[in-house]
Amino acid sequence: MYDFFMPNVNFFGRGSVNIVGERCEILGAKRALIVTDAFLKGLAGGPVDKVVQSLEEKGITYAFYDGVEPNPKDTNVRDGLKVFEAEKCDLILTVGGGSAHDCGKGIGIAASHEGDLYENYAGIEKLSNPLPPIVSVNTTAGTGSEVTRHCVITNTEKKIKFVIVSWRNTPLVSINDPELMTGKPAGLTAATGLDALTHAVESYLSLGANPVTDSMAIQAIKLISTNLRQAVANGKNLEARENMAHASLLAGMAFNNAGLGYVHAMAHQLGGLYDIPHGVANAVLLPHVERFNLISNPQKFADIATFMGENIEGLSVRDAAEKAIKAIETLSKDVNIPSNLRALNVKEEDFELMAKLALEDGNAISNPIQGTKQDIIDIFRAAY
Repeated sequence: MYDFFMPNVNFFGRGSVNIVGERCEILGAKRALIVTDAFLKGLAGGPVDKVVQSLEEKGITYAFYDGVEPNPKDTNVRDGLKVFEAEKCDLILTVGGGSAHDCGKGIGIAASHEGDLYENYAGIEKLSNPLPPIVSVNTTAGTGSEVTRHCVITNTEKKIKFVIVSWRNTPLVSINDPELMTGKPAGLTAATGLDALTHAVESYLSLGANPVTDSMAIQAIKLISTNLRQAVANGKNLEARENMAHASLLAGMAFNNAGLGYVHAMAHQLGGLYDIPHGVANAVLLPHVERFNLISNPQKFADIATFMGENIEGLSVRDAAEKAIKAIETLSKDVNIPSNLRALNVKEEDFELMAKLALEDGNAISNPIQGTKQDIIDIFRAAY
């Protein structure tokens, strides 16, 4: 038996941002809290301006919380909650990438649940109350947070990234308009694209994989392998952007239901302790974790090599599986992802603590091989 979660309504395609006012009206919104970052809010004619225009056309008022940071913090959630309550908002409208969506989910949780988020709700299905309606307008092809039940927040006191996983977190409406993604810089495009690839690969190999999630993960891997380089090389390549948006959406739907693995469990520690961008942390760790996982299902790794365009004719399954790891490394190199953790100023003395916390991360339970703390330390060392 397996279950499947995703938003009630999903809009995709060029110009779909214009539907946001109509959907908020259908949800009965009178005053929306727009959760975003200062850059997007200040971008003339950008995604936030388009969202505002759509709301105004339907007579829906709005307030802003534009303090979202990369790797959103518990302090961001608390500050956003103050605005939500002071402005008497009745709907949360997230505009941006995963940071905005996760922060908006966190605000929704805090608005409907008492107590500290980390102490009381980190983990799986610990929420008991419905959240305010959430509508997510996505502007990056990476996290998939606009369609997931995952809320990832950094505890600033403990310097730990924690995950609140609940069906109640899932936005009611997601909007993926590739035209909102054309202005993203190459570095962000690369990092978010490798984040999406990590979602697809980890969900395909996950202990929770099933035929439905496999179909999504496979298509996501194919799309990313054939479009990420072009999107990084030319950010205005709308076809590549649209294909990457599809890939991110599919990968998000896949991992939302199949689960992830050690890449994310370990990357969360790098984000919490060092504030390393999530997509970059994933990209650096991905080949090393999957080399550790390779013996769990060599055929699936051989399949991944094929999905990524590698010629495996005449090779043994094991040799074909190795080509999947090489293909991942080549893609990361082509889009200028840092090659190791040393380049990100990670300290070797932190490996033991990060390994301990990684094994306690909810994503670790679905990794295809259940390793030890020493195994995780060794993977960190290999990536160093």
